Amino acid sequence: MDQEKQRRLRALPAVHEVISRLEYEAEFGPFLTNGRQLTRLTRVVRQVLQKARENVNRKYSDSFAEFESSLWTWLKSQLLQELNRPETSLRRVINATGVVLHTNCGRALLAPEVARYVAEQAERYSNLELNIETGERGSRYVHVEALLCRLTGAEGAMVVNNNAAAVLLMMNTFAQGKDVIVSRGELVEVGGSFRIPEVLKAGGANLVEVGTTNKTWLRDYEAAIRPETALFLKVHTSNYRVEGFTHSVSGAELVELGEKRGLPVMEDLGSGSFFDGTSLGFPIEPTIEQTVKAGLSLVTFSGDKLLGGPQAGIIVGKRVFIERLRANQLTRALRVDKLTLAALEGTLRLYENGGLEDIPVWRMLSLPLETLKSAASELVAALKLNQAIVVELKEDVSRVGGGAWPTVDLPTWVCAIRPKQGSVIELEKFLRLGAVAILTRIHKEWVVIDVRTLLSGDVEEIVRRLREWAR
Repeated sequence: MDQEKQRRLRALPAVHEVISRLEYEAEFGPFLTNGRQLTRLTRVVRQVLQKARENVNRKYSDSFAEFESSLWTWLKSQLLQELNRPETSLRRVINATGVVLHTNCGRALLAPEVARYVAEQAERYSNLELNIETGERGSRYVHVEALLCRLTGAEGAMVVNNNAAAVLLMMNTFAQGKDVIVSRGELVEVGGSFRIPEVLKAGGANLVEVGTTNKTWLRDYEAAIRPETALFLKVHTSNYRVEGFTHSVSGAELVELGEKRGLPVMEDLGSGSFFDGTSLGFPIEPTIEQTVKAGLSLVTFSGDKLLGGPQAGIIVGKRVFIERLRANQLTRALRVDKLTLAALEGTLRLYENGGLEDIPVWRMLSLPLETLKSAASELVAALKLNQAIVVELKEDVSRVGGGAWPTVDLPTWVCAIRPKQGSVIELEKFLRLGAVAILTRIHKEWVVIDVRTLLSGDVEEIVRRLREWAR
């Protein structure tokens, strides 16, 4: 280690020295009043001093005199920033990435009225499993089953904790120790490296692949049928596309073959949607209602993607199959709680009442380009006053996210910024590590703020945070 680094490291105070000096700083008074707060303060002081050591070990351009004179001011600002940061692990973040269904940020946002309904159910008792008319125990699934059946045209419905669980439950119920025939081109991998073959295996089913990556024909399915065959499974490839020389078998075709050979047909829709997005310029995707109408035995889809509700695995289809799923002991391990049911019920009622604009996912996806340009222009104007950054209005593209419509570019307008001093990587990190994390993206040496995914109050927080960069 060179002498300059050693000199700077020796200049860093000890933990007890920092705490002793903070006793004379009024803003730190609340953190010195009791044992619990003092313990927290001590922990944060250690963290900040470690950060200071790491900074010393990197390249530096200031002189030792400048380092020494600014050290205490820097330590205090870092300590206050950390101490004012929420102690909870789950924190609010500002999604300025333009990815509407951002998996890392919790995917779909609930509509405000749905969130209020969830809060009401959370703080009070409810009839979760109570039949109020008879006074006897009821089923938690009745609260959403009728709604789902009306919206999809299915005979029955139930809900588990996510879509992978829904597929797992189907396999465990109908195909344990038996064959499930799937097109090779539909063996998808979903988020978090969960793969259809592994989910089938976990459910006790034997995977039988048919066809090729780009082409599977009805005759491929028929040729694979054996006495051990339990069902046909279709998996909608919503998170990728195979283009060019391709062919796949429709659900309706498989249903016809299944009826002839006495085999059920089930489909994992993934990002299932009640709404046909073609009117907004999206590629054709089968809606849940269209899929059910094809006559499939069971259809599964996610609650927190294009549906715009909570994380859930929704299963709809023929009642005889739904009843068998409910009788499976695994159902209890996969069941959802009252808050998920409340969020799902509230979201489904928005669909039933016909208000797509009330569902945040679809409101963001359908924002007119002129509205986005106006919002981005206002943010640019607000940041023009900041002398520490360069600001420009730019055209760009947003993403749907969550594996839905992966090839679709959503035209948008963004506020692009870059620092006059420092790098865009440093600026991105600075925004992300604030009391409220501001998530952006870097594109061609600019930090990009996409207004499509900003919510009320986000702009003010972004402007405030960037004022701190100026200091």
